[in-house]
Amino acid sequence: MTKSMTGIILAGGESSRMGEEKFFIPFSGKPLIEYTIDKLSGIFKSLIIVTKEPHLYQKYGIRAYVDIMKGRGPLGGIHAGLFYSDTAYNFVCACDMPFLNTGLIGFMALMIEGYDVVIPKKNGRFEPLCAVYSKACVEPIKNSLLIGNLKMTDFLKDVKVRTVGDEEIAAFDRIGHSFANINTPENLRRYEYERTEA
Repeated sequence: MTKSMTGIILAGGESSRMGEEKFFIPFSGKPLIEYTIDKLSGIFKSLIIVTKEPHLYQKYGIRAYVDIMKGRGPLGGIHAGLFYSDTAYNFVCACDMPFLNTGLIGFMALMIEGYDVVIPKKNGRFEPLCAVYSKACVEPIKNSLLIGNLKMTDFLKDVKVRTVGDEEIAAFDRIGHSFANINTPENLRRYEYERTEA
């Protein structure tokens, strides 16, 4: 199923808490974003990066686009990625998630038939940056953006949603590392240590 989908990587954050551009910060020996690229390129037909600076990613040979509706945060990035994708279904994640679980991603991909979104909900909290979206989400997301509603999950009420619960997540990722992202130097040190110890 994943071979007929696109992997969409959002790389448009400000990196303000990191203190520098985090996408290319070394993490266990290679740039952080390359962990995401390596994971997704092995399971998806094609990849898209949504970023403010497409030229930075030319060396990876991946299509890169800027937001269509500027300054709308991650929801604007999802909108752009889905708009530019040429596949009906798409997996969306952030660029700073080095522990993405391909088993969980594959499970969500299998669940998408009959739904517009398959999204994990761990400990009662949605994880919209590790979820599968159909192209049918483009208009509902656009409508949210047009009224200034940037909350990433409010549009879910307008589409068909399949939630992946705690037990299903735990079958692939017991501690929920799939959803871990690196926003601060402290995060970086902690996750590098955990990766070394794993």
